[in-house]
Amino acid sequence: MAGNNENNPLHGIKLEMIINELVEKFGWEELDRRIRINCFACDPSVKSSLKFLRKTPWARTKVENLYIKTFKS
Repeated sequence: MAGNNENNPLHGIKLEMIINELVEKFGWEELDRRIRINCFACDPSVKSSLKFLRKTPWARTKVENLYIKTFKS
C-alpha cells in the first residue's frame, strides 16, 4: 500500500499549502497570467480558490502541475 504513494510528488501536500506557496512565489496576478481561471483574477483569496479548485478537477490539475513544475523539478 505504501508503494502507491512513492511516485506521487504531491503525496502529503494539501491543496491549501499548494495555493499558499504559489501565491508567495508568484502573487495573484502572475498566477492569473499563468493559469487563466477567475478565482485568481477576480477578488482572489485562498478561501475562494480552494472552493473553486475542489469542485473543478481540470483547474486543480493545472494548479498542481504548476506546483510540481515550480517546486518539485
